[in-house]
Amino acid sequence: MSSASSRAAGLCACLLLAAAARGDAGAVPATAGPHFDLARPEIAAFIRGLVDRDRLPNDEVIAILGAAKPRPQLVAAMTRPAEKTLEWWEYRARYVTPVRVTAGVQFWKAHEAALKDAAARFGVAPEYLVAILGIETNYGQVTGSYPEIDTLMTLAFDYPARDTYFRTELRQFLLLSRDLSVDPLSLKGSYGGALGAPQLMPSSYRLFAARAEARHKANLWNDWSLVFASIAEFLVKRGWETDGVPLIDVATVGGKDVGSAGGITLNETAESLRRRGVKIDRRVPGATPAVLIRSVRKDGIGYRVGFRNFRVISRYNPRINYAMAVCDLASEVRDAHAAAADDASARPAGTSPPPT
Repeated sequence: MSSASSRAAGLCACLLLAAAARGDAGAVPATAGPHFDLARPEIAAFIRGLVDRDRLPNDEVIAILGAAKPRPQLVAAMTRPAEKTLEWWEYRARYVTPVRVTAGVQFWKAHEAALKDAAARFGVAPEYLVAILGIETNYGQVTGSYPEIDTLMTLAFDYPARDTYFRTELRQFLLLSRDLSVDPLSLKGSYGGALGAPQLMPSSYRLFAARAEARHKANLWNDWSLVFASIAEFLVKRGWETDGVPLIDVATVGGKDVGSAGGITLNETAESLRRRGVKIDRRVPGATPAVLIRSVRKDGIGYRVGFRNFRVISRYNPRINYAMAVCDLASEVRDAHAAAADDASARPAGTSPPPT
């Protein structure tokens, strides 16, 4: 049997087991609560695509999609994410905390070798891998509690603003389930459909993790070497520069308000910002692409300048607050980790650190 046939058979087996548990593999399961009407033209067309293009058996696809329940609260959550509704200082206070920094240092120490290996392999410093995990899932502790099939069906067919994108992710999720040889109804994720410790969407999961030699073992919940490699490769594929500084704090000449572009596009250069009155270290070449960020602090307005790696981080989540939080958490965790290492090296052999 070919590997493709084997993977298809694996998904069929998972689907059949799930359907058998509900009593009928060829019909919409009669479980309590509302379900999607699979006769809706757009859903019926989607099913035909899975059957014709991906060779997934019709009855198993119907069994799985018919088990999904609409979750209108997820549509509401998609329209008001914290990254968009909170001011910067409020968002930072939620995600860049002393507790999260300490936990980040502990997490780094626990996975030092795997982080070092990923950094050497991909050129992404460990603190950014740790910080992304810290913001996304509090270092793998909170990976999402929504049934993935409910989430993706809801956003694919009841969220017109991005239905094309989520239909693609729904298809990728079913193919991912085949790759991993797991029951699609058993996986849970975030309200936006992201999965595992790094919160990758199904398409990215398949691209960066499920290419492993043993595809059915590509576990992004607790295989930390794979988690770090997946995040690092995601960043590198989007243009990460080794040793590039993502973000710096700046001041303006005379403290004047120079505004900002309001986005993440690198539509300025260091020199053009200097001409506008932004004080940027002269060691930054004038031609360096940049974006000026006007951040709302609790005590007033501040300015920051993002460079290429800042833009790359924003590809993980396209919100300015998110990308700034990753940069700040990375910086604080790095400094705390270095301080802990210095403290350990300064202690006499055989002694323990003071209690915290």
